[in-house]
Amino acid sequence: MNLKITLVILLVSLNAISQNITAQLIDKNTKAAIPYATIKTGVNSGVISNEDGYFTIGIKNENLIISCMGYQSKTITPSSIKLLNYTIELEEAINQLGEIYISNSPPNADSIIKKVKQKLSSNYSNVLNKHNIFKRDTDYANFTGLEFEIEKASHVKKRNLESANTSLKALSKTIKESDLVNFTDFKGEIFILNKDSTKLTVKKATSLLDAKNDFSFDKIQEKSQNIVLNYLDSTKTYKLKSGLFKIEDSLSLKNEFQEEKQKHEYKVATLNKSTRSILRHAQFFEDSFLNAILDFNLYEYTYNDAVFNANELIHLITFTPKKGKAKYTGQLFISDHTYAITQVNYNYYKNRHGKKVNLKFVLGVKYMENVSEGTLLFEKDSSNMYYPKYINRTSGSYFFVKRDLKFIENSNERNKVSFSFKIEGNNRTKEELLFTSHSKLNLKTFHAINQDSIVPYKQLNKFEKTLWDNEQIIEPTLEMKSFEPN
Repeated sequence: MNLKITLVILLVSLNAISQNITAQLIDKNTKAAIPYATIKTGVNSGVISNEDGYFTIGIKNENLIISCMGYQSKTITPSSIKLLNYTIELEEAINQLGEIYISNSPPNADSIIKKVKQKLSSNYSNVLNKHNIFKRDTDYANFTGLEFEIEKASHVKKRNLESANTSLKALSKTIKESDLVNFTDFKGEIFILNKDSTKLTVKKATSLLDAKNDFSFDKIQEKSQNIVLNYLDSTKTYKLKSGLFKIEDSLSLKNEFQEEKQKHEYKVATLNKSTRSILRHAQFFEDSFLNAILDFNLYEYTYNDAVFNANELIHLITFTPKKGKAKYTGQLFISDHTYAITQVNYNYYKNRHGKKVNLKFVLGVKYMENVSEGTLLFEKDSSNMYYPKYINRTSGSYFFVKRDLKFIENSNERNKVSFSFKIEGNNRTKEELLFTSHSKLNLKTFHAINQDSIVPYKQLNKFEKTLWDNEQIIEPTLEMKSFEPN
């Protein structure tokens, strides 16, 4: 057998035993999509179905084990998935609460929460862990108000002033009519010393964005001030004064000085900080989010139901604020066997909100966090310890910013152009963190890890599925797959 034939046979064999499968999970009765189900190919490996019920997983002729709260677990082969036309139906688990407690009163919610708190140290570990992760951030912005105004420009020709105002109005219209969304993905490893110290290595990163419609606050200021600059004296340079801030370096109308060439790089320290922040959301320590949820002084608990997950009885307990300073309501899913929290769903209670700043009449700033909701999923490993499997956190806010800018000519005349803009709207960020595998870490290994300062990312204007072939990731939503630049 010659070398060429041997290579062909080898490639065919590899393709036969290693492939990607994309499928959707649905409820057998209602046909509704099932989000956040766990699809495992090994003890500590696997993915989660997305909010549309879809998942993609690389398999090597191995069975998939699918489990989801309230449904019967299912073991399925890759060939069976193909025969089912890549749609997998899950059957609802029969609620046997009445049979379980037929001779006893239903469980007491407060007693269960007390046992949860007693078992925290034996069920969870926040230190010296290594996780393989995939993180996706989705940023939305909706501008409800956007006004630009040139307040003073006595030395500017009237036709230039009219042209500038026309351009500013066109910019305002474009921004308000644009569907502003940005998807950021990266895959890597996070090394945890403790809740305050982590290191991150990034293997691959992408940004899906309509670059022409990048309308972050900084970009809006940059685009609007460049419009004004274009209608000033092109032979002069200018200094910029912004509200209470000091005058910045000189600005020139020459293109090479207007804007530094964009680098497609992320600061790893920033990615590490954001990853550590969402990870802390699923950790138990003093003053943590989850510890507050278990505080009897802040919340009251109601026993609702019992459901099954992977043939394990799970208690469903609702929590609601007891005092004004408590902000959340939601559900805790607690194992009857280990008293570990396996899932948390939460959102702001009624009219509660987060941070609020109102300096509208002093500094032209108003801000209020009005959306905070999410889902946390935990998974037990072979040593009976629980680790986060998936974290979904959505935060949103109302914002109002009025910024005054002044262009000061670098000349003896010191001519000035006063310009202001007002922005009002809402933004929302959805963070998703998937843990594809984990292992314990020792102190020596942690200190030996070198975290890079920057990591390159690939800029996309439409989703490219092939970039993540054979990778364990969160399957893109239908919104992400259909994203097209305007």
